[in-house]
Amino acid sequence: MQLTSLDWAIVAISLLVCFAPAAYMARRAGRSSAEFFGSGRSAPWWLVGVSMVATTFSTDTPNLVTDLVRTGGVANNWAWWSFLLTGMATVFFYARLWRRSGVLTDLEFYEVRYSGTPARAVRAFRAVYLGLFFNCVIMATVNLAAVKIANVLLGWPMGQTLLVCAAINIVFAATSGLWGVMVTDFVQFGIAMTGSIAAAVYALRQPQVGGLSGLVEKLDPSVLSLVPDFSDWNLALTVMIIPLTVQWWSVWYPGAEPGGGSYVAQRMLAARSERDALGGTLLFNVAHYALRSWPWILVALASLLVYPTVADIGTALPHVDPRLIGNDMAYPAMLRFLPAGLLGLMVAGLLSAYVSTISTHLNWGTSYLVHDVYRRFFRADASEKHYVAMARWCTALLMIVAALLTYVLETAKQSFDLLLAIGAGTGLLYLLRWFWWRINAWSEIAAMASSFVIAVSLAIAQKNGADIPSSIALIVSVLLTSIVWLTVAWFGPRTDHATLVAFYKLVRPSGPGWADIRRESGVAAAPDSLPQALLAWMLGLGFVYGALFGVGSFLFGQSIAAAAWATLAVLCGLALLRVVPRLWSGAPTS
Repeated sequence: MQLTSLDWAIVAISLLVCFAPAAYMARRAGRSSAEFFGSGRSAPWWLVGVSMVATTFSTDTPNLVTDLVRTGGVANNWAWWSFLLTGMATVFFYARLWRRSGVLTDLEFYEVRYSGTPARAVRAFRAVYLGLFFNCVIMATVNLAAVKIANVLLGWPMGQTLLVCAAINIVFAATSGLWGVMVTDFVQFGIAMTGSIAAAVYALRQPQVGGLSGLVEKLDPSVLSLVPDFSDWNLALTVMIIPLTVQWWSVWYPGAEPGGGSYVAQRMLAARSERDALGGTLLFNVAHYALRSWPWILVALASLLVYPTVADIGTALPHVDPRLIGNDMAYPAMLRFLPAGLLGLMVAGLLSAYVSTISTHLNWGTSYLVHDVYRRFFRADASEKHYVAMARWCTALLMIVAALLTYVLETAKQSFDLLLAIGAGTGLLYLLRWFWWRINAWSEIAAMASSFVIAVSLAIAQKNGADIPSSIALIVSVLLTSIVWLTVAWFGPRTDHATLVAFYKLVRPSGPGWADIRRESGVAAAPDSLPQALLAWMLGLGFVYGALFGVGSFLFGQSIAAAAWATLAVLCGLALLRVVPRLWSGAPTS
């Protein structure tokens, strides 16, 4: 596939447009670590929300969605659609609490909420585990998608792609800090969405597809269904029931953490107020699920008609390394049909999505390693400029490690499943630690250790021939991990009493879980109405799912279903506008 001079000009202009805000923010980012990692806690809600959604819009995401659709139909997307439940819970239950805590990183939370050596140990361990190892696996997954796309579109080998991508991302992330990352995200999201819509339009125009009507007529209705076939109980259990009943609250995954965390928490902590934290997180969930899904899904469905099998993809791409060929390669393969100009726009969009995600992960991972490890345990008395310089060097190191790790991954779906398995069972702890004083640092240690051991044990058993379905493995992991950490929370060492009182006074959580501490402190809970938050959560789910499925039903020509889903979305949206202002006016819990 050859890019014309026009295509390359569009790519170059997009890079310049994106780099301008990063360069402009460089001096501000260099003032202090609070500016570099937290934008001075002054980001407005709309920038917070768009930055979140731009970060989760990466090169691996359309590849993952394509893999899901090609292997299990549209309904297979419940693997990630189910995370809307925890996303909306973060909006209405946790966004204000995170902003109220005043920490710079979500790992600093551990020494505010817990006490003693265990608290310090959890903070240090998670900083290295998440900031270095876990984070680099995620970035390697994103790199892998970029490598596959560049191999298809440009004919570049893996080494060349990784070298170019590393240089671009190090310049972006190390120069601008979080302010530059977020402002650049805003520009990049517009470019990436435009490119993905163009890709969907031209995918539908292929003669094998014949537009939306041809797509609906030629594909089996089961492929287009928004829910799995419940006559196949095992399929329904794996695709929809487990994700909606167990996975969403029990599994930790970056961008969809129960209770918020990682770069989602980073954005909430960077917001200028509690209202901005809530509004930005709400915007993120609406755009993440209702706005972005369908262009990718349409391309994936069209690819089933253009490339019915993986072998067809390989035949169409004879210049591509055979090791890279899989169902996820159907997405970049469909980009071959874009004309000059739009192909450049698509490449610019994919590059923008890639840089947005990687630069966020670099800034997030660096914040852990510099603020939560280096500054906390090795050099607590250095100047702010010293910490910023260390952050910039650390950014480069993380990018190099992620690039090298890319060589050992095979598909985006493989990495997605691995990350879900390792985090299984820890989610409930992250939901309850804000509302129940008994949860302590030892609970977190027990949850992390048991989750990892159980996930690895089950993986080894499956590899050695044990017939353990993934849904059963997830339930076993969640059940055993939850039993372990709940036992430790109830019978294990308690958090220092003074720390509990100080944490309560800082965050002032509502609900019965802090009743004893609340009475002793003499400080009323914040005016957060938990019943109103629960109602807002349900309305938020109705609004986003109504919009998501309303658009899908309309595209598939199902007018009655589309009208019903649209009605649900409108009614829930209007009700949400009335409920949200009341979240700050509920009576304090005594």
